[in-house]
Amino acid sequence: MPAFDDSDFEVKAPNDPSQLQAPSNGANGSLGVSPKTHGIPIPSEDGEGPIEVPATRSSISEAQKYMHNLSVSPSQKDRRSSRNSFGASLPIPRSKRQSRLSSVHYPNEDGRPTRPGMPAIQPTRALLASQVQSMSEGMVKKAKNMAFAFDIDGVLVHGDRLIPEGKRALEILNGDNELGIKIPHIFLTNGSGKPEQPRCDQLSKILGNPVSTEQFIQSHTPMSALAEYYNTVIVVGGEGYKCREVAEQYGFKDIVVPNDIVASDPTIAPYRVFTAEERASSRPRDFTKVNIDAILVFSDSRDYATDMQIIMDLLRSENGRLGTVAKDPVSQRIPIYFSQGDLLCPTEHPIPRMSQGAFRIGLEAMYRALTGVDLERVVYGKPELATYKYADEVMSSWMEQLHGEEKLPENIYMVGDNPASDIIGGNMYGWNTCLVRTGVFQGGDNDENNPANFGVFPNVLDAVQTALKKQLGDDFKMHFDEDGINPVFIDHKASAAAVV
Repeated sequence: MPAFDDSDFEVKAPNDPSQLQAPSNGANGSLGVSPKTHGIPIPSEDGEGPIEVPATRSSISEAQKYMHNLSVSPSQKDRRSSRNSFGASLPIPRSKRQSRLSSVHYPNEDGRPTRPGMPAIQPTRALLASQVQSMSEGMVKKAKNMAFAFDIDGVLVHGDRLIPEGKRALEILNGDNELGIKIPHIFLTNGSGKPEQPRCDQLSKILGNPVSTEQFIQSHTPMSALAEYYNTVIVVGGEGYKCREVAEQYGFKDIVVPNDIVASDPTIAPYRVFTAEERASSRPRDFTKVNIDAILVFSDSRDYATDMQIIMDLLRSENGRLGTVAKDPVSQRIPIYFSQGDLLCPTEHPIPRMSQGAFRIGLEAMYRALTGVDLERVVYGKPELATYKYADEVMSSWMEQLHGEEKLPENIYMVGDNPASDIIGGNMYGWNTCLVRTGVFQGGDNDENNPANFGVFPNVLDAVQTALKKQLGDDFKMHFDEDGINPVFIDHKASAAAVV
């Protein structure tokens, strides 16, 4: 992975400790912010706390530029003579009890061995694969030195609908290849709004392949580190109260959602029709006596008018207390975080829909119009450096689970559909980038502003197969030939003679 220095991000390190300012204590006993520095203290300096990664883009809003000025293959047959190497003519058992040779009879109607009174012999695929791999050490080493990072929406699925090539691509990486080896891959998405486990369960069902939370990163997953910084937070976006559930799982202590505020004071959102069911499920309190420490936009807003009004009230308040208006909104402004910055997102609709980035730009424009200054904010998700640093941690951990080696592969391929997030982020981080035409990108040979450095492909399957052939050879087979490898299924008479 490429190294990054402070100078790469225009960050100037202090020359001596006197240049550092201690944080002030905020309301409710939470960690406060010095009005002069607008910084937040690092919760722990013992090596156990969060890692702080410099932002790769300015924290100042981008509203102005969007606004109108007026407004492997060993031969089975060649190795059959040796009983001590791969190809020894022994049936591969599924359990110890089924491995007794005295129970094997040759042949049955279809030419395969049988065992009277017992289930048909089934080869242990993992054992077969390990034998293949033992004969192809060089190729196995290369396979363990590569990995994939997949965007999800527009690459593997459209909403809840499978992109067919996505299923086959994952089957190959999950072991249905010449080596029978699992090639590491993670899912790096700007999607959000659900706890990780339910989303992985949903994806596993759609994709027909297992998706583990240990290999899955949503846009707000790295934001779990913020639980060590803030006590009372408002979490915005998502369906119902799912984002509150996400925040609770991340360890946030005091979580507010917009419905709680509307339930306590319906006049704050004059155009909102608040149902009795919503009121019953909310957690109202007197928010004029509560200091909200930070605003966390976890997912796309389902109610722009209400969410924007409440966020704007908080940004202009005195230290996050509703019902107040700060004399100096800059010095007393609470921080706001967005989980990602995509303007558009591919869905089941034929034309990509507006995403969280559009919501953010709207807020930035409103804030500038009301205060005359630009809004400072933090945006997570691709292409932000912090997301890729976190992906390194996840990738290393997943490598250890699959292959017992906690290290980063040298050749990582990012497969995405959005040049402005997937491709630019992967390019900046030194990954091989593959742009597919099944989502946001529908352009020419490549994107003009953020071209994919490995190429443009019709779909994810083409991208995966091309990358595998580059690393493992043009003749690498995208299928595990179990029948061709298992000695039980090859020349049964010769096998029987060898056993006898």
